[in-house]
Amino acid sequence: MSTLDWIVLILTLATIISYGLYKSSTSKNLEGYFLSNRSLPWYLVLLSIMGTQASAITFLSAPGQAFTDGMRFVQYYFGLPLAMVILCITFVPLYNKLQVFTAYEFLEKRFDSRTRTFTSFLFLLSRGLSTGVSIYAPSIILSSLLGWDIFYTNIVMGGLLIIYTVSGGAKAVAYTQKIQMVIILVGMFSAGYCMMHYLPNGVGFKQALQLSGVGGKLNVITTGFTSKGFDWKDKYNIISGVIGGFFLALSYFGTDQSQVGRYLTAKDSTSSKIGLLMNGLVKVPMQFLILLLGAMLFAFYQFNAAPIFFNKALANEAHKTVYNDSLRSLENNYYYLQLQQQSNSKQYLLHPSDPLLKGDIKEGAAKLATVQKQYKATLKKALPEADTNDTNYIFLRFVIDFLPKGLVGLLIAIIFMSAWGSIAAALNALASCTMIDFHRRIKKDYSRFEHEAAISSYEYKTSKLYTLAWGIFAIITAELSSGIGSLIEAVNIMGSLFYGVILGIFLVGFYLKSINGKAVFYAALISEVLVITLFTLDKYDIIGLGFLWLNVAGALFVVGISSLYSWMFKS
Repeated sequence: MSTLDWIVLILTLATIISYGLYKSSTSKNLEGYFLSNRSLPWYLVLLSIMGTQASAITFLSAPGQAFTDGMRFVQYYFGLPLAMVILCITFVPLYNKLQVFTAYEFLEKRFDSRTRTFTSFLFLLSRGLSTGVSIYAPSIILSSLLGWDIFYTNIVMGGLLIIYTVSGGAKAVAYTQKIQMVIILVGMFSAGYCMMHYLPNGVGFKQALQLSGVGGKLNVITTGFTSKGFDWKDKYNIISGVIGGFFLALSYFGTDQSQVGRYLTAKDSTSSKIGLLMNGLVKVPMQFLILLLGAMLFAFYQFNAAPIFFNKALANEAHKTVYNDSLRSLENNYYYLQLQQQSNSKQYLLHPSDPLLKGDIKEGAAKLATVQKQYKATLKKALPEADTNDTNYIFLRFVIDFLPKGLVGLLIAIIFMSAWGSIAAALNALASCTMIDFHRRIKKDYSRFEHEAAISSYEYKTSKLYTLAWGIFAIITAELSSGIGSLIEAVNIMGSLFYGVILGIFLVGFYLKSINGKAVFYAALISEVLVITLFTLDKYDIIGLGFLWLNVAGALFVVGISSLYSWMFKS
């Protein structure tokens, strides 16, 4: 990066952190540290919800996802608006009425302490792991830009986040996310504008859409049906998106403390509801536009030289091995095929109704993909331990190679900010669950303290220590995250292993009043084993089941097994 980019990057991040800490003054107790004294207006709740969900993974990996697989990933969010309505009707009024710190306090009131403990443990495990992956995402950027070892980069990124989160608490997270979302939207719009600006004369947005469509990148709606019937292994289609996405969103926003904690900071129930409903309205269009960047990037590279492999640092390292000549040969072949593809694309735009030209573009894309596959296979021979999945580097490489000085620094800052917002909220939630659902119940004897203020001060300081501990855990997880492929998929798969079971416990608690704690506890244990079994069978291609369906299966398992248990042992 240029000197100007570094200045923009450092100033932007310093401004965000300073503003968040400046606005973070709260009562030095649990109410202030975790819930901002329940004082935030609806628009801050909305931005905090969106900022927590839209991590660096969203802006780093989603355009690459669309570039490689098309825009069908947007269907993953189709169940979200309906989930927001259900939350406002059922979850929000109850949480506000009980004045809980965490969602899992409700479960002890409704069932028993072990059900609460088990559910909170599942949340801590799933959110702790996914937070580590979220730290790994911006670490990729620093590692790629500076040539740093990813091991030390994770430590630097995680260390900065720990300082930021431990110091500020929930209010710092909320106010920081307000500015972050504004800068993020401006930056992503600027990247899209530059993408269109660098297209050849006579090629505009409409023509870019045409080329993306020919390349199969505008597959916004897919049914999941093939000649053999419905493909259960298909990860993204309208059916799995609406049904599986609904269950996932209901669990994530209704039972995941990293999100529940965002709208518990609202000054009243109405502010919580408006924040959630507005999130349901804007999230799908926002994700559509981010994925559209990836589709437009595909069109952009029909007229501009694209790297055969987007992780430049890894490719340079591979060239130092004995496979250098093989890699050079494949790069030259790829460059030659690109020139042919550029010629075909120009001809197609002059004659868009010619089916032969459309076929030439598809054939050219297939040839390019074949050479890329051969290149990755050679990379794997040169560097056997390396991760050759470069999806997470696609948008980053465009930013570094083509954006003007200053804007590169801003876009990198955006990815950092989105990471910090979501990770800070997650660490805050992890600490709150540890403190409220475990520490308070284990350390019941506060008799050594002379007055209430001393207890509040002790719990406040202990909560900061838990935030630090979870930050360290997340860094360790980040160190183990290399080679997991598309980050946006990896995070959602991790969540799907646990969210369905957690949701099922809450659904029984809300709607099946006759079922007791013993029934739902054993049902949850069995259901979690079944969900992990389904995932394992799918991983080894013994069955075909997209990960979104794990959310549906987990919830239905808990409801079904607990109902059966209750009926069998009615007495």
